[in-house]
Amino acid sequence: MKYYFNKTIKGTFEEVIDKVTKGLKEEGFGILTEIDIKETMKKKLDVDFKKYKILGACNPPYAYKALQAEDKIGTMLPCNVIVQEIEDGVVEVAAVSPMASMQAVENEKLNGIAKDITAMLEKVIEKL
Repeated sequence: MKYYFNKTIKGTFEEVIDKVTKGLKEEGFGILTEIDIKETMKKKLDVDFKKYKILGACNPPYAYKALQAEDKIGTMLPCNVIVQEIEDGVVEVAAVSPMASMQAVENEKLNGIAKDITAMLEKVIEKL
């Protein structure tokens, strides 16, 4: 099982960030964190890197259910979605597969939650 699912689309980096954010919102996710890897690499290492952002997406009702079922599951939250510029006008979006990451957790209560979140994130990626 792949640990992520992805799609490459045409558009500007900023347009794709906007589409991903709107798609996540439609599925009940909010963005808790946004890490700009390009900016961080320049600031910390003085290296140039491609446009690359990590969006920490969270669906509060599902996060609450998961935390009730497994109090250490917060180590795997939020669900990360990356947006990276492959070339000018070509952008890849990839999301973590909660089903793959939850395989490491021995708690059957999480299976349904992970299945639902996986389906929701797949839907966001498919609709791009």
